[in-house]
Amino acid sequence: MPSCSPDCCLFQAVEIVKVWSEDGAGKVVEIPADMTARDVCQLLVYKSHCLDDNAWTLVEHHPGLGLERCLEDHELVVQVQASMSSDSKFLFRKNYAKYEFFRNPLNFFPEQMVAWCQESDGSIPPSQLLQNFLNSSSCPEIQGYLYLKEPGRKSWKKLYMFLRRSGLYFSTKGTSKEPRHLQLLSDLEDSNIFTIITGRKPHNAPTDYQLCIKPSKVTSDCKELKMLCAEDEQSRTCWMTAFRLLKYGIILYQSYNIPHQRKSNLPPFTAPVRSVSENSLVAMDFSGRTGRVIDNPVEAQSAAVEEGQTWRKRSQRMNVLGSPSPLHPSSLSTVIHRTQVWFHGRIMREEAHKMIIQQGQVDGLFLLRDSQSNPKAFVLTLCHHQKIKHFQILPCEEDGQVFFSLDDGTTKFTDLIHLVEFYQLNRGVLPCKLKHPCTTVAL
Repeated sequence: MPSCSPDCCLFQAVEIVKVWSEDGAGKVVEIPADMTARDVCQLLVYKSHCLDDNAWTLVEHHPGLGLERCLEDHELVVQVQASMSSDSKFLFRKNYAKYEFFRNPLNFFPEQMVAWCQESDGSIPPSQLLQNFLNSSSCPEIQGYLYLKEPGRKSWKKLYMFLRRSGLYFSTKGTSKEPRHLQLLSDLEDSNIFTIITGRKPHNAPTDYQLCIKPSKVTSDCKELKMLCAEDEQSRTCWMTAFRLLKYGIILYQSYNIPHQRKSNLPPFTAPVRSVSENSLVAMDFSGRTGRVIDNPVEAQSAAVEEGQTWRKRSQRMNVLGSPSPLHPSSLSTVIHRTQVWFHGRIMREEAHKMIIQQGQVDGLFLLRDSQSNPKAFVLTLCHHQKIKHFQILPCEEDGQVFFSLDDGTTKFTDLIHLVEFYQLNRGVLPCKLKHPCTTVAL
């Protein structure tokens, strides 16, 4: 058999991968066989001119099975694609919760669910909690009740389970953890943990908080899936986070640190990656006889601030002189927010919920949308403590000018951009500050 030339082998190593955005658009990319999920995300960020905040992920989506999971940054995309069925696909989506457990571990691991082979006295500090998960010589354990779907039936059985480095076990006798009472349900090494996205009805699930352990080699055989159900969102998040930590350990921590290391190595005046709307514009100076592009980023920023102040003074002066009222649909304050990544137009409440859940359910994750009940109002959808809350933003008129407020007029803003900027800096009447915009991108 003739041997391959180096050029031929290099050509064979390039694979075709198609990635889909939330709006149904797809992009085909050619990638080498050793390209990681993080690298593919950065490639898509570059091609789409969107903001790289290290929250973008590739999602392994199985519509036939009703499952999806976010790929870990270090996973090889071609390798994952080889184990996917023909109707499965990759989605390009944000996930702000990807490494949130490194920043706030106590929010992810309720004290009653964490146990150690050698029980400790008193509570464990957050740093020690994570160290025990990352250190391969320690023996952390997650314990608690889960519902297990019985194979081939729509009935579920409530069992006391233990998640260890060696796998997920259930007790055949109450809450006993004696070896003779423990039965292995699934190992971690050759399996991945998924969220079930079809809702409760198809599987007759006892709660909304479903998860599934799928062997890596299984593409479409539902009999091999371990369907589970948690009591609430916090316990489901705990099980899924612990599964990832026990499976990958220190690799997750290294992936979490890569963006911080890259940022510390950047030169002090490196321009940030801008959003698509910013990249379509350049700063211009028309003070002389001919216009010129402003290359200096500091000068450009100063020009933008000055222009913004001039525009506001001009618009206020025009209103006094009897120009069209800000209530007029063409007024800037009523449309300017539609260019922002956090504004999603006329989506339904259920769709807003879905987007927040998909992008991580971390504190401060938010979006704005048109109100369904009041055509002149808007709604702020905000996540806090894994609960999704909605706040109505109402217009109010004062001296012929329209303002927007979500606290009955106590704090008023000329447009929604000002409102969002204020609540990004101040909590006000909200349970937390606005921190992470829930956004999508067109590939």
